Amino acid sequence: MQATSARALKERRRHDRRRRNGSERLAFLRGFFKNPVMVGSVIPSSRRLIDKMLGPVDWPNTRLFVEYGPGVGTFTRIILDRLPEDARLVTIDTNPEFTAFLKESIDDPRLIAITASAADVEKVLEERGLGHADYILSGLPFSTLPPGVGDAIGAATARAIRPGGAFLVYQFSPKVRDFIAPVFDRLDRGFEWVNVPPATLFWAWRNEA
Repeated sequence: MQATSARALKERRRHDRRRRNGSERLAFLRGFFKNPVMVGSVIPSSRRLIDKMLGPVDWPNTRLFVEYGPGVGTFTRIILDRLPEDARLVTIDTNPEFTAFLKESIDDPRLIAITASAADVEKVLEERGLGHADYILSGLPFSTLPPGVGDAIGAATARAIRPGGAFLVYQFSPKVRDFIAPVFDRLDRGFEWVNVPPATLFWAWRNEA
């Protein structure tokens, strides 16, 4: 009897996971075809890319994490898994459908999902009394953003991150370096082949005060 119940529970969990993954893929594809310039890729990031991108994060001492362009939450869920219980994760997306999807599919009081431009990150944080971010993550396609937007996001992000914090960026074009190198103190670079398409990774750091 117990074995039957365990199998039934396992099957139900597997079914729920397939259903959630299916709804995520559908929402992601809908968002991509609606605005491919802002989404950047038709396929969500690989787990290997995610682990490599988040590798340098000092999780025990992180209290505020910001994510630009979360989409359907491929990074978001993993960030929440690693984030301390008293921390906050703010997601900023220009697509209200993605914001609504996160609010509906993730039941976590630490998540604050906002529809806004990443260039307005300072305003978003100030209005909520959240102070400076420890880390900001972005997969926004800087190479296809309208003129001036990439520079504005880079400058606003540098101001929104505390000393010692970092801007974590994964891109399919290295052009993002032009927008972040002038406003950060140190830039580390990596690459991940196991992703579709392969991605260039940047960790842009602010020096300790």
